[in-house]
Amino acid sequence: MKSNVKKKRSSKVDDRPKPSSSALKGSAAKAKEGGSRWTFLTNHSHVLIVLHAEPELVLREVAARVGITERAVQRVVQDLEEGGFIRRERVGRHNRYEVRPDVPLRHPIESHRNIGDLLKLITG
Repeated sequence: MKSNVKKKRSSKVDDRPKPSSSALKGSAAKAKEGGSRWTFLTNHSHVLIVLHAEPELVLREVAARVGITERAVQRVVQDLEEGGFIRRERVGRHNRYEVRPDVPLRHPIESHRNIGDLLKLITG
């Protein structure tokens, strides 16, 4: 039986440091441990954040960090590329991804901001 008592929320500002690229490693596993069923940011934004931190990362590793399949990452990367949010450059046998920070966010509520603003907020 659930209790109807609401927990008091702290009014303190969260002044914890922003995640570094090394902090992004294993982030999907950490989310699962915490019992998260949803997050505020989408898989598209998670993939974008990981590629911004490590532009030469293989998609298999991006998938592991985000917690989705490699095929899902391929679809997300295709969406991001078609939307002009990233550029893909072939370097030898690998790809390098360039995030385009000046591209505005898509939804009307957030279209006054761009990708760079989102990345600064998340990565510091």
